[in-house]
Amino acid sequence: MSTILVSGAGRGLGLELARQYTQDGWRVIGTVRDAAARKRLERFGAQAHIVDVTRLEHIEALAKQLKDEALDVLFCSAGIIGKRGMALGKFDYASWEEVLRVNLLGAAALAEALLDNVVASERKLIAMMSSRLGSITESSGETLPYATSKAALNMLVKGLAATLAPKGVICVALSPGWVRTDMGGASARDFGGRPAQSARAA
Repeated sequence: MSTILVSGAGRGLGLELARQYTQDGWRVIGTVRDAAARKRLERFGAQAHIVDVTRLEHIEALAKQLKDEALDVLFCSAGIIGKRGMALGKFDYASWEEVLRVNLLGAAALAEALLDNVVASERKLIAMMSSRLGSITESSGETLPYATSKAALNMLVKGLAATLAPKGVICVALSPGWVRTDMGGASARDFGGRPAQSARAA
């Protein structure tokens, strides 16, 4: 049985990914932020761990718990958008820093801590949830804190792909589109706005 670990699996696209992989017969391990999210995830038969990806001690503890587990796929899905409405002249730097710590540094820390687990598997895949907003070419100047975190994440993936190629590890950045989640909002229209369709495409 193939095994996937999905970070940020307590809500939104992370939860939907966990649901679909479980439904497809995978063994699913997910990280969540609180007990309520753990209950949502465990309903699907997934194994849930409460992990704050901004706290290295949480990630180190997770790595110890999973020491002998081979992870076919590490899917870094945990992400936040930060304080809404931030623009030039109204930047909230504390919120911006939090976005970077979750979206970029959290993903980097998970990849580093769980690399041996991925290398020990058959598929050897690290996937990271990026965004079209992380495109430098298409940047409109909107949602800069979130956009910069995803642009940096793309660079992280590119660097990891080059570094880990000799180990046979494939690293990819995926854009889920704009779908109806807590982050995406009710106006989202990609994939008909449906998280299930976005997750299936991933």
